[in-house]
Amino acid sequence: MKNLLLLSPFDGLSHRFWREHLGTWLEGQGDYRIRHIALPARHFAWRHRGNSLGYARHPDIAESWDLVIATSMTDLSALRGMSRWMRDVPVILYFHENQFAYPGQALGSLERQVTSIYSALSADEVVFNSEFNRRTFLEGAARLLSSMPDEVPPGVVNEISDKSSVITVALGLEQQAVFNAVERPLRIIWNHRWEHDKGPERSLGIVEKLIEREQDFVLSLVGGQFREQPQAMTETIKLLRAHQRLGHLGFVESRDEYLSLLRQHAVVLSTALHEFQGLSVMEGICCGCLPVTPNGLSYVEYVPEALRYRDEEEAVEILTNTIAAYSTPIDLKDYQWQQVGPAWLSRIRSTGIRPR
Repeated sequence: MKNLLLLSPFDGLSHRFWREHLGTWLEGQGDYRIRHIALPARHFAWRHRGNSLGYARHPDIAESWDLVIATSMTDLSALRGMSRWMRDVPVILYFHENQFAYPGQALGSLERQVTSIYSALSADEVVFNSEFNRRTFLEGAARLLSSMPDEVPPGVVNEISDKSSVITVALGLEQQAVFNAVERPLRIIWNHRWEHDKGPERSLGIVEKLIEREQDFVLSLVGGQFREQPQAMTETIKLLRAHQRLGHLGFVESRDEYLSLLRQHAVVLSTALHEFQGLSVMEGICCGCLPVTPNGLSYVEYVPEALRYRDEEEAVEILTNTIAAYSTPIDLKDYQWQQVGPAWLSRIRSTGIRPR
C-alpha cells in the first residue's frame, strides 16, 4: 500500500467534489491509502496566501507520504520551504482553475498569479482539468513574466508546459440516453454560484429579453449562495416573480434531489464569464438537459457550436428556436471514471510511485 495525501486548502463545492471522488476511486483500486487535509472555503485571499503556514505545522504532514496531490490553491513552494517533510515527496499539483483567466483584475491578483507560477515550478507534475485551463495558465504566465523588468530566467513556461497534462474532473454520473422533453413552458435551470463571475447580469439580460418577446418559459435558480449576493440576482428573482416565470429557487442540499430537479428541466443555462470545466453544465447534460452556454471558455471542448451564444440576443434565439429542433447527441464519455481513472494512475506512476 502506498500512502497518498490530498491537500485542498480552499475546499469549496467543486473542489470538494473532485477531492472526495478522486480519493474514493483511488482507494477502490486497493493499492493506495488516502488521507485528506481540507480547509473550509472562506477568507479567500488569506487562505490563498496563508495555507502553507498552517499546513507546514499540521501534524499529518510529518507522516511518511509516498505522494501528495494538492490543488493549485496550495502555496506549494512555501510549503516545501517550511516543511522538511515535504521537500522530497513527489507532488502532483492540480489546477481546478487558474488565476490568469478570471474576469477583471481583482486586488491582489498579481501576487496570486506569481504564487501559482512558483507552485507549478515546485511540483513534479502539473495537471489541469481542461485544455482551456492549461492554455490560459501558460499564456497568462508568459505574459506576466514578459512584463517583469529583469532577472527572468529563460524557459520557465516551457518547464511547466513540459510536465503538464489534462485530466478532467470525473462526473461519476451516468449520462441519460435521451434529452428531456422540450415543452411549453420551456423549463430552464441556472445552477451556478451566485457570484459575479457566473454572469448574473447576463442572465438578467436574457430573462428581460425572453419576457419582452412574450416567450413561455420557467427559470429555476439554484447553486451556492453567500451572505452578499449580486444585485442582478435580486432583480432577476423580482422580475421572474412579477411575470410568474420563477421555478425552483435556492440551493438544493440533497444531491439526489438536485439531480432529480435537473431531470425536470429541458435546458441548463450558463452565463458564466469564466469557466474552467463546467461541472454544473455537465451534470445538466447527464440528466437530459440541453446546454446553452457562452461561445468560449471551456465550453468549446464539449458543447456543440449550435448551442453556444456570443451575446444575449443569440442566447434568446437559441432558447426560442434552436432548442426545439435540436437532436444531436452530446458525448461526455471522456469525463467518466472509465477514462479519468486510468489517466490518474498514469500520472501517479509517472512520478515513480507504484503500488508494491
